[in-house]
Amino acid sequence: MIKVFAVSFKNKILGILALLLFGFFGCKDEVLPKPKAMLGLEYDEPVYEKSKSLCGFSFQKNKYALLKKVMKKHKCGYIIDYPKLNASMYLTYRVVNNDLRKLLMDAQNLTQEHVVKADEIIPKEYMDKEHKVYGMFYDVLGNAASQSQFYVTDSVRHFLLGSIYFNVKPNYDSLYPAAKYLQRDMRYLMETIRWEEE
Repeated sequence: MIKVFAVSFKNKILGILALLLFGFFGCKDEVLPKPKAMLGLEYDEPVYEKSKSLCGFSFQKNKYALLKKVMKKHKCGYIIDYPKLNASMYLTYRVVNNDLRKLLMDAQNLTQEHVVKADEIIPKEYMDKEHKVYGMFYDVLGNAASQSQFYVTDSVRHFLLGSIYFNVKPNYDSLYPAAKYLQRDMRYLMETIRWEEE
Protein backbone atom coordinates (compact mmCIF):
# COMPACT_ATOMS: atom_id res chain seq x y z
CA MET A 1 0.00 0.00 0.00
CA ILE A 2 2.86 2.39 0.76
CA LYS A 3 4.47 1.59 -2.61
CA VAL A 4 1.25 2.37 -4.50
CA PHE A 5 0.88 5.68 -2.63
CA ALA A 6 4.55 6.61 -3.33
CA VAL A 7 4.18 5.88 -7.07
CA SER A 8 0.93 7.78 -7.35
CA PHE A 9 2.31 10.76 -5.36
CA LYS A 10 5.47 10.70 -7.50
CA ASN A 11 3.36 10.72 -10.71
CA LYS A 12 1.33 13.63 -9.43
CA ILE A 13 4.48 15.64 -8.62
CA LEU A 14 5.96 14.85 -12.05
CA GLY A 15 2.66 15.82 -13.70
CA ILE A 16 2.58 19.15 -11.84
CA LEU A 17 6.21 19.84 -12.72
CA ALA A 18 5.52 18.99 -16.38
CA LEU A 19 2.57 21.40 -16.44
CA LEU A 20 4.63 24.16 -14.83
CA LEU A 21 7.50 23.69 -17.30
CA PHE A 22 5.07 23.58 -20.22
CA GLY A 23 3.41 26.75 -18.98
CA PHE A 24 6.75 28.49 -18.43
CA PHE A 25 8.40 27.57 -21.74
CA GLY A 26 5.28 27.16 -23.89
CA CYS A 27 4.16 30.82 -23.79
CA LYS A 28 7.15 32.92 -24.74
CA ASP A 29 5.32 35.70 -26.63
CA GLU A 30 4.21 38.58 -24.52
CA VAL A 31 0.67 39.80 -25.11
CA LEU A 32 0.81 43.41 -26.38
CA PRO A 33 -1.92 45.77 -27.56
CA LYS A 34 -2.08 46.36 -31.32
CA PRO A 35 -0.21 49.50 -32.42
CA LYS A 36 -2.13 52.37 -34.00
CA ALA A 37 -2.17 52.04 -37.77
CA MET A 38 -2.39 54.57 -40.57
CA LEU A 39 -4.48 54.02 -43.68
CA GLY A 40 -2.43 52.56 -46.50
CA LEU A 41 -3.93 54.76 -49.21
CA GLU A 42 -1.98 55.27 -52.38
CA TYR A 43 -2.28 58.24 -54.71
CA ASP A 44 -0.90 58.95 -58.16
CA GLU A 45 2.61 60.34 -58.08
CA PRO A 46 2.10 64.05 -58.85
CA VAL A 47 3.08 65.40 -62.25
CA TYR A 48 3.22 69.17 -62.32
CA GLU A 49 2.36 71.47 -65.21
CA LYS A 50 2.55 75.23 -65.56
CA SER A 51 -0.69 77.18 -65.29
CA LYS A 52 -0.86 80.85 -66.17
CA SER A 53 -3.58 82.82 -64.45
CA LEU A 54 -5.36 85.88 -65.77
CA CYS A 55 -4.73 87.54 -62.42
CA GLY A 56 -1.06 88.44 -62.67
CA PHE A 57 0.79 85.27 -61.71
CA SER A 58 1.65 81.76 -62.87
CA PHE A 59 2.22 78.57 -60.91
CA GLN A 60 2.64 74.83 -61.30
CA LYS A 61 -0.22 72.54 -60.32
CA ASN A 62 -0.75 68.80 -60.21
CA LYS A 63 -2.07 67.69 -63.61
CA TYR A 64 -4.51 65.30 -61.90
CA ALA A 65 -6.35 68.29 -60.39
CA LEU A 66 -8.96 70.37 -62.25
CA LEU A 67 -8.47 74.14 -62.46
CA LYS A 68 -11.56 76.39 -62.33
CA LYS A 69 -11.46 80.18 -62.54
CA VAL A 70 -13.61 82.20 -60.14
CA MET A 71 -14.05 85.95 -60.57
CA LYS A 72 -15.53 88.22 -57.95
CA LYS A 73 -15.87 91.99 -57.76
CA HIS A 74 -12.38 92.95 -56.56
CA LYS A 75 -10.83 89.53 -56.39
CA CYS A 76 -9.50 87.05 -58.85
CA GLY A 77 -9.33 83.44 -57.84
CA TYR A 78 -9.17 79.79 -58.71
CA ILE A 79 -10.46 76.53 -57.34
CA ILE A 80 -8.24 73.52 -57.91
CA ASP A 81 -10.44 70.43 -57.49
CA TYR A 82 -9.16 67.01 -56.49
CA PRO A 83 -12.13 64.73 -57.29
CA LYS A 84 -10.42 61.52 -56.12
CA LEU A 85 -9.62 63.10 -52.75
CA ASN A 86 -12.95 64.93 -52.39
CA ALA A 87 -11.04 68.14 -51.68
CA SER A 88 -10.33 71.56 -53.19
CA MET A 89 -7.58 74.13 -52.99
CA TYR A 90 -8.83 77.73 -53.07
CA LEU A 91 -6.60 80.53 -54.39
CA THR A 92 -7.57 84.19 -53.97
CA TYR A 93 -5.52 86.91 -55.63
CA ARG A 94 -5.65 90.59 -54.68
CA VAL A 95 -3.79 93.58 -56.08
CA VAL A 96 -1.97 95.39 -53.28
CA ASN A 97 -3.28 98.96 -53.18
CA ASN A 98 -1.61 100.54 -50.14
CA ASP A 99 -3.38 97.88 -48.04
CA LEU A 100 -0.70 95.23 -47.56
CA ARG A 101 -0.99 95.38 -43.76
CA LYS A 102 -4.75 94.69 -43.95
CA LEU A 103 -4.25 91.82 -46.42
CA LEU A 104 -1.63 90.25 -44.14
CA MET A 105 -3.87 90.62 -41.08
CA ASP A 106 -6.84 89.08 -42.93
CA ALA A 107 -4.71 86.10 -44.03
CA GLN A 108 -3.37 85.53 -40.52
CA ASN A 109 -6.85 85.87 -39.00
CA LEU A 110 -8.18 83.28 -41.46
CA THR A 111 -5.61 80.80 -40.16
CA GLN A 112 -6.27 81.71 -36.52
CA GLU A 113 -9.98 80.89 -36.97
CA HIS A 114 -8.92 77.21 -36.95
CA VAL A 115 -7.29 77.44 -33.50
CA VAL A 116 -10.49 76.22 -31.82
CA LYS A 117 -10.41 72.82 -33.58
CA ALA A 118 -6.70 72.52 -34.40
CA ASP A 119 -4.30 70.66 -32.13
CA GLU A 120 -1.45 72.78 -33.42
CA ILE A 121 -0.72 75.28 -36.19
CA ILE A 122 2.86 75.21 -37.45
CA PRO A 123 3.90 78.34 -39.39
CA LYS A 124 6.81 78.11 -41.84
CA GLU A 125 8.24 81.28 -43.35
CA TYR A 126 8.83 81.28 -47.10
CA MET A 127 11.23 83.58 -48.94
CA ASP A 128 12.30 83.53 -52.60
CA LYS A 129 14.31 86.71 -53.11
CA GLU A 130 15.13 85.92 -56.73
CA HIS A 131 11.44 85.90 -57.76
CA LYS A 132 10.25 88.33 -55.04
CA VAL A 133 7.87 85.86 -53.41
CA TYR A 134 7.59 86.16 -49.62
CA GLY A 135 5.05 84.63 -47.28
CA MET A 136 3.99 81.96 -44.80
CA PHE A 137 2.89 78.35 -45.04
CA TYR A 138 0.68 76.95 -42.26
CA ASP A 139 0.44 73.25 -41.42
CA VAL A 140 -2.78 72.82 -39.42
CA LEU A 141 -2.88 69.67 -37.26
CA GLY A 142 -6.12 68.29 -35.85
CA ASN A 143 -9.79 68.30 -36.84
CA ALA A 144 -9.77 71.81 -38.34
CA ALA A 145 -11.73 72.56 -41.50
CA SER A 146 -8.56 73.46 -43.44
CA GLN A 147 -5.39 71.35 -43.10
CA SER A 148 -3.01 73.74 -44.91
CA GLN A 149 -2.94 77.42 -45.81
CA PHE A 150 -0.49 79.93 -47.22
CA TYR A 151 -0.11 83.48 -48.34
CA VAL A 152 2.56 85.07 -50.55
CA THR A 153 3.25 88.58 -51.76
CA ASP A 154 5.90 90.65 -53.49
CA SER A 155 5.17 93.35 -50.84
CA VAL A 156 4.34 95.91 -53.53
CA ARG A 157 1.67 94.81 -55.99
CA HIS A 158 0.69 91.14 -55.68
CA PHE A 159 -0.95 89.17 -52.86
CA LEU A 160 -2.13 85.54 -53.07
CA LEU A 161 -3.90 83.49 -50.40
CA GLY A 162 -4.43 79.70 -50.58
CA SER A 163 -6.22 77.12 -48.46
CA ILE A 164 -7.24 73.46 -48.68
CA TYR A 165 -10.68 72.19 -47.70
CA PHE A 166 -12.10 68.67 -47.75
CA ASN A 167 -15.74 68.19 -48.71
CA VAL A 168 -16.34 66.01 -45.63
CA LYS A 169 -16.52 66.50 -41.88
CA PRO A 170 -12.92 66.92 -40.63
CA ASN A 171 -11.40 63.80 -39.07
CA TYR A 172 -7.63 64.25 -38.99
CA ASP A 173 -6.78 60.56 -38.54
CA SER A 174 -8.79 59.54 -41.60
CA LEU A 175 -7.76 62.52 -43.72
CA TYR A 176 -4.05 62.43 -42.82
CA PRO A 177 -2.74 60.66 -45.98
CA ALA A 178 -4.80 62.86 -48.31
CA ALA A 179 -3.94 66.00 -46.31
CA LYS A 180 -0.21 65.26 -46.62
CA TYR A 181 -0.56 64.65 -50.36
CA LEU A 182 -2.39 67.96 -50.85
CA GLN A 183 0.00 69.76 -48.55
CA ARG A 184 2.89 68.72 -50.80
CA ASP A 185 0.99 69.99 -53.86
CA MET A 186 0.21 73.29 -52.13
CA ARG A 187 3.80 73.77 -51.05
CA TYR A 188 5.01 73.09 -54.61
CA LEU A 189 2.44 75.50 -56.04
CA MET A 190 3.58 78.19 -53.59
CA GLU A 191 7.25 77.65 -54.45
CA THR A 192 6.59 77.94 -58.20
CA ILE A 193 4.60 81.18 -58.14
CA ARG A 194 5.95 83.78 -60.55
CA TRP A 195 4.55 87.30 -60.74
CA GLU A 196 3.82 88.68 -64.18
CA GLU A 197 5.66 91.87 -64.98
CA GLU A 198 3.70 94.69 -66.58
